[in-house]
Amino acid sequence: MIKTLRLSFALKNTYRVNSILYGLKQVPLIKKLLPDRLYQVQGLKIFANILTVIWEIISVFLGKFLYFLIMIAGAALLYKNKEADGLYLHVMLFLTVIGAYANTSLFNPTRDKYYAITLMRMDARKFTLVNYGYSILKVIVGFLPFSFFFLGGAKIPAAFCVLIPFGVAGSKAATAAISLWRFERRGIAFNENRLGKFAWLAMGLLLAAAYGLPAVGAVLPKTVSMAVFLLFFAAGMAGIRKIVTFSDYREMNRQLFSQMMVQMDDAAKISQKQTRKIISADLSITSRKKGFEYLNELFVRRHQQILWKSSQKTAVVCLFVVLGFLLAFFVRPEIKERINELLLTFLPYFVFIMYAINRGTGFTRALFINCDHSLLTYSFYKQPAMVLRLFRIRLREIIKVNLLPAVVTGAGLALLLYASGGTDNPLNYAVIFVSILCMSMFFSVHYLTIYYLMQPYNAGTEMKSAAYQLVLWATYMVCFFMMKLRMDTLTFGIMCIVFCVLYCILACILIYRFAPKTFRIRS
Repeated sequence: MIKTLRLSFALKNTYRVNSILYGLKQVPLIKKLLPDRLYQVQGLKIFANILTVIWEIISVFLGKFLYFLIMIAGAALLYKNKEADGLYLHVMLFLTVIGAYANTSLFNPTRDKYYAITLMRMDARKFTLVNYGYSILKVIVGFLPFSFFFLGGAKIPAAFCVLIPFGVAGSKAATAAISLWRFERRGIAFNENRLGKFAWLAMGLLLAAAYGLPAVGAVLPKTVSMAVFLLFFAAGMAGIRKIVTFSDYREMNRQLFSQMMVQMDDAAKISQKQTRKIISADLSITSRKKGFEYLNELFVRRHQQILWKSSQKTAVVCLFVVLGFLLAFFVRPEIKERINELLLTFLPYFVFIMYAINRGTGFTRALFINCDHSLLTYSFYKQPAMVLRLFRIRLREIIKVNLLPAVVTGAGLALLLYASGGTDNPLNYAVIFVSILCMSMFFSVHYLTIYYLMQPYNAGTEMKSAAYQLVLWATYMVCFFMMKLRMDTLTFGIMCIVFCVLYCILACILIYRFAPKTFRIRS
């Protein structure tokens, strides 16, 4: 068993290390500093190994901490009139039942399992039991300190705080044993990644019981919750016998791996089908323009659903929101002062809103799948002059698409500022309007620029760029934290306008210098 555990760790660690090294090799500024024989460099391997060990330790505790903080303790903030101890246990009990069948580990087909059991022909029973035992141990170790911190703080007895992690692990073991018994009877392996409609229905009902019942004043007595967790522990102890004695783990995993492959194929087919649906099949669509202008106009006209129609719907929603606030000013005049204060300090919040309604990612994905995917195979299409010319045409088009809701939003905010009492400095009206337009232009430029500089898709239309995903994640995080920023509208607006102008200039320079080399289909 120890040897199997060691091999399992080595396999998983190698997979993670290679993923980290591959990701580093995709970062534009770093890849030139890294040697071509990257995977043979011992120092980088040691660094990547250290990162994987740190992540393994963090993964044991971080998820459990967020679970208690958001799902359990967060509930207490919603129901201030309830006793924390009974409420904590009530919510946790129903969530534990959901996790028992939706997060089993035993029935989760992963790549490292596939590599070990199918490709390396490791003993399926030993490998599965060792990894399942390790996952259960992580559950217990991860839950234990936060059970004391959160539940102990809610005046739940220390002995029961110790028992809670074992009750959670017991519920998973009992459910796993039942699924193994069903496999022996029916020959069909349960896959936690392909839950049926009844499993989703049960999840909805359990969530309603967890959070809905306290809203109407119904919370399970803590003695009842404690008794159920004790039953979970006892059922888990009984289920362990079935898990250990079950002998057909190879066939069970073979079915799970087959389902995993089918699921991946289905996801690709669904993506392709959805992509085809958004393309207009109207053969009468044409253009009188020539060259790349002709190509661009055809593309835009045939993708009205995700471009102009989507932009128009967003603009209509923004308009109705503005009209709703104007109606609220008429019905409840007392809110005018508060809204006026918000408009003069909450402009950074609209960075996230403009990020959310921007069509940049959808536009670039459609560009590759339905246009560049084929045209990048021709040498003329990759010539510097052609790349830059088409970039300018596309940038103009996506800016036009995104400006429609931006104009409605910017004008609406200026109107709301005026209707809510106005401002001593009339420049605020212009700054609000122009800054919203600049935010929209920034995201349009940003997404098209990183698409050309990092082109993340391969010939199979799969995203293969870690650097591209990192930039998308960083963009989201910056926009998210902007919601926490409070700054005078005039100051932030001017800073936003200046930044957007400078960014657009920098983006054009980068495209001019690097896009002819980077705008390629990934291998």
